[in-house]
Amino acid sequence: MKTETKPQIRHNVPLLDLKEQYATIRDEVQSALAAVFDSQQFIFGPQLQALEQEIAAYCGTRFGIGVGSGTDALLLSLRALGVGPGDEVIVPAFTFFATAECVSLLGATPVFADIQLSTFTLDPESVAAKLSPRTRAIIPVHLYGQAADMNPLLELARKHKLHMVEDNAQALGATYHGQRTGAMADAGCISFYPTKNLGAWGDGGMVVTNSEAVAQRLRSLRDHGSAHKYLSQEVGWNSRLDEIQSAVLRVKLRHLDEWNRQRRSHAAAYDSQLRGVAGLVTPQLGGWGDHVFHQYTIRVPHRDAVQKVLSARGISTAIYYPVPLHLQPAYASLHYQPGDLPQSERASAEVLSLPVFAEITDAQITSVSDALRESLAR
Repeated sequence: MKTETKPQIRHNVPLLDLKEQYATIRDEVQSALAAVFDSQQFIFGPQLQALEQEIAAYCGTRFGIGVGSGTDALLLSLRALGVGPGDEVIVPAFTFFATAECVSLLGATPVFADIQLSTFTLDPESVAAKLSPRTRAIIPVHLYGQAADMNPLLELARKHKLHMVEDNAQALGATYHGQRTGAMADAGCISFYPTKNLGAWGDGGMVVTNSEAVAQRLRSLRDHGSAHKYLSQEVGWNSRLDEIQSAVLRVKLRHLDEWNRQRRSHAAAYDSQLRGVAGLVTPQLGGWGDHVFHQYTIRVPHRDAVQKVLSARGISTAIYYPVPLHLQPAYASLHYQPGDLPQSERASAEVLSLPVFAEITDAQITSVSDALRESLAR
């Protein structure tokens, strides 16, 4: 007798649901946008000025400088600090390509250091081993919403007279020993890409800093190297955060702490439901501050096969990032080889980000957890 196969149930859980977020702030955002439309001022207006002050205050810095994207925030910060041809900048091998790309765009050379697998953030011992007379700066990345271990990195920077730029694209609101990420270095770089915890309705970014000189240089660089209209002191960029995005972000900023709190609560629910699952490693906390869970990223063996099973059940996941930077084709000329940075390579082979956003439901978390356990039991 032929045995009938029980059909799989599709759960349809998105990785992120921005429509659900919009539903909770619709009236606030529409009112803010109406004010911009009525003013007909779209560039360098009062919304940007207010947002710069509010983000700086939120991070605990003196200045905020709005720019066109998180990538531009990195690029202009490095330029403002004098990074250029002949310099080396140490970056983690396990992060988004833009972190290293901005170094290369300035004619400098990215030097890839390994991560601590437990937190996915820059390993200070690996950084120390990569220092050379050409090293000009270090870029720690606060990956997935957790701060890198900053104190030993800051000590290295002080000892060797290096600049430091925090890549805070994924961790706005996270803390390190009581300080907000982005506020500990020469410059902190924020992305407002729509999927971020504080996301615009398009591209956008900001640099926060305590240095008046860096702030002034950034304001010039973002506007064609011009401190005064039609008078450019240097070649710069066109990288401006507009009034529409600023208005949206000001509304969302009022909700950010609560959204981050909800993300931590959802992460705790995942931790509880996935505890003890053989072969699965849930996110580890560094023990130095608040994680804001831009991503809830696990490590699993046979990751690609697990992802396919979850996809068949209607559960969206993502791999951030499948190829470490030192093995990217764009950096083949630097002659890194597989095995050079083993923790970054292992992370790239095992990481899988599960659905997490402020509005995700308990039922959705349970559906994801159940499907994940079943996929690993196969």
